[in-house]
Amino acid sequence: MTESVELPSRLAILPFRNKVLLPGAIIRIRCTSSSSVKLVEQELWQREEKGLIGILPVRDAAEIKSVGPMASQSVDTDSRERNSKIQVCSSDANKLDAKNQSEIVHWHTRGVAARALHLSRGVEKPSGRVTYIVVLEGLCRFSVHELSIRGPYHTARISSLEMTKAEMELVEQDPDFITSSRQFKATALELISVLEQKQKTGGRTKVLLETVPVHKLADIFVASFEMSFEEQLSMLDSVDIKVRLSKATELVDRHLQSIRVAEKITQKVEGQLSKSQKEFLLRQQMRAIKEELGDNDDDEDDLAALERKMQSAGMPQNIWKHAHRELRRLKKMQPQQPGYNSSRVYLELLADLPWQNVSEEHELDLRAAKEHLDSDHYGLVKVKQRIIEYLAVRKLKPDARGPVLCFVGPPGVGKTSLASSIADALGRKFVRISLGGVKDEADIRGHRRTYIGSMPGRLIEGLKRVAVCNPVMLLDEIDKTGSDVRGDPASALLEVLDPEQNKTFNDHYLNVPFDLSKVVFVATANRVQPIPPALLDRMEIIELPGYTPEEKLKIAMRHLIPRVLDQHGLSSEFLQIPEAMVKLVIQRYTREAGVRNLERNLAALARAAAVKFAEQEQAVSLNKGMQRIDTPLMENRLADGAEAEMEVIPMGVNNHDISNAFRIASALVVDEAMLEKILGPPRFDDNETAERVANPGVSVGLVWTAFGGEVQFVEATAMAGKGELHLTGQLGDVIKESAQIALTWVRVRATDLKLAAAEENNLMEGRDIHIHFPAGAVPKDGPSAGVTLVTALVSLLSQKRVRADTAMTGEMTLRGLVLPVGGVKDKVLAAHRYGIKRVILPERNLKDLVEVPSQVLASLEILLAKRMEDVLEQAFDGGCPWKQHSKL
Repeated sequence: MTESVELPSRLAILPFRNKVLLPGAIIRIRCTSSSSVKLVEQELWQREEKGLIGILPVRDAAEIKSVGPMASQSVDTDSRERNSKIQVCSSDANKLDAKNQSEIVHWHTRGVAARALHLSRGVEKPSGRVTYIVVLEGLCRFSVHELSIRGPYHTARISSLEMTKAEMELVEQDPDFITSSRQFKATALELISVLEQKQKTGGRTKVLLETVPVHKLADIFVASFEMSFEEQLSMLDSVDIKVRLSKATELVDRHLQSIRVAEKITQKVEGQLSKSQKEFLLRQQMRAIKEELGDNDDDEDDLAALERKMQSAGMPQNIWKHAHRELRRLKKMQPQQPGYNSSRVYLELLADLPWQNVSEEHELDLRAAKEHLDSDHYGLVKVKQRIIEYLAVRKLKPDARGPVLCFVGPPGVGKTSLASSIADALGRKFVRISLGGVKDEADIRGHRRTYIGSMPGRLIEGLKRVAVCNPVMLLDEIDKTGSDVRGDPASALLEVLDPEQNKTFNDHYLNVPFDLSKVVFVATANRVQPIPPALLDRMEIIELPGYTPEEKLKIAMRHLIPRVLDQHGLSSEFLQIPEAMVKLVIQRYTREAGVRNLERNLAALARAAAVKFAEQEQAVSLNKGMQRIDTPLMENRLADGAEAEMEVIPMGVNNHDISNAFRIASALVVDEAMLEKILGPPRFDDNETAERVANPGVSVGLVWTAFGGEVQFVEATAMAGKGELHLTGQLGDVIKESAQIALTWVRVRATDLKLAAAEENNLMEGRDIHIHFPAGAVPKDGPSAGVTLVTALVSLLSQKRVRADTAMTGEMTLRGLVLPVGGVKDKVLAAHRYGIKRVILPERNLKDLVEVPSQVLASLEILLAKRMEDVLEQAFDGGCPWKQHSKL
């Protein structure tokens, strides 16, 4: 229990709004404002157990008008005069407060000195703001004579209101005090007995009645009750001990009576429990009788509500007739009958579908839509221009049946986010339907209701989810649908994406036509080849190629780094990734068409920074031998979570956030050493191509994959054998045939190319040739490796090395013509990523270079070839040295 404390003449004041701390009470507060944080920092944190502060109740001026004068009747005239003076000072102070210029608070004239039992400091992330959690113990009352401002908080000149030991001895001999003390103890003992019977606690609390002075017990008991702010002020103003005991006895008795009334109510409820059980049993019997008679009021109410819902759904007339007929059939059925639940679920689906409910489209602003696309996506100029054209047509003719856009490109280039941007520009809801791995036609058309567990298709479920009939619907991964004995989902999509048919789309579960013509369909795919031609014919293909390193750098700096920092609770003040380091990540750790691996590597850097900063922050707890109150009543309050969390109003003017003092001194800047420590050694090397083609028999080709363009090395070697050709690298039939064509062409031209003497009829006599495509675990196929195979064979047989800075692609014929190939843009971008300087392309692919970014073309030398001899002329240093002797 607290002992008498000698108070200083001036105390720092912490205001409590609409809350009072009484002597002996314990309260927990959280300080977040700059003024209260500064007060706790200087008066409690730095002084440790010697720190004392004053707790002063305050109230808004508006509340004072409604409740009358603030001071209680026990405050004398001098106190009222001081009260007015304090109010004026507070008003002047609040005029200086930037946050409370219009708020005037009224200060009470009496408060309680308090000390900290527990003090902990924390730092909020990512703002770095300092907060304190303080457990305070009230010590004694004081009176305020003058209130002034010291820095960001208030201080007051005070005087203690506690009695001296001699005065207390005189009061204890007063008969009135003795009578009041006995009455209070008797009431308190009765309350403790009731609580002990109810909660099985209170044994230790009885000891307090014998060991703690009665005038302190009064404050402790009252502080644990729920009471109004006016009653708390009245108790605080009770300086006279006899008055205090009288008010405390009244409050304890009132609390005791409320407990007894609650017990009576509980006993009465328990007495009526058997009656309620009897009524419940009778009601259950009545319900069973009604079910046997087919007269179930509850089901009738539910069906009536379902019918009202169906009437307000706005169904077309022909569908309403069908639904109404199904409803009449349901009304004649009993809930126990088979098919009752399935019919009811079917009708509820009909009522939930958005037959006529549409999104209210705002007026299309093409300039705003273009700015929105530019802010969300970097580059993709042609793609964004096509979307703007689409929106322009929608603006001129809102009911126009536009084409179905299909974004085709490698992963991570922004296909799905582009579809979401279209929905934002149109002001419509967005729903995504994932078709990856779907092999059942019922996923599109739904199951027939004759099957157990039948359900509608994904399109109808998506429309039900967004509750509008004109959303933007994304058909994601449309190239990854399969087919088996359960049907072909791609064939089912033919009706969905055909503007002439989808206005009467027939879902097998609905069994009634549903209008999909108002839905804006957008599809995404990684490849065009798996999409059936009939389905491909219903869509407009928009290709999204991979990004160049320069575009990746811009995307990382504008979009990826801010997003990664936000996802990891960081900011640029904590972690900085310079452009040079982002370039190194792109060159050494990611070679992809999109930016997903780049984002993963940036996230790895952010996680490492988060670990470093999280380890530096810690909450400091202060509990250095402070005196602990052994008060079971208070311990029970805190254990039950009944601590008083309150608003501590900021005092004074302090625009400088105190949390600045605790911020990290400098941000973490990523450098090359940190990259290798976190991401590991570089995964890609710019010198890889030169090292691979250091020996004759190796050439560099360009191939297209679902993930964008890639560089493919082709290796050839000769050995003693029987004239056989060996092919390895998990190759398909087309590429095997290309190898046979390449070998045949080289054998025919062997003499002209000085690969064999004129008298040698068979180039393969006595030796085998082995051709290998590295990365043997990756399947490979396609005709575009023809020129690469010929170049590797000529290099092997002539023992001339192919230029390390040259890559090639193209299909060749048996006569040596170089035919055009696809995916030229992705292949050229792949060569640019690998640092290749020269690219040999078929002459007929010249038109495809228009799609390649100008900055990429500027860094490459594009060489066009019409025949295989042109390829050989450009693939070797100094041209083809044997060409001058040949008949080519």
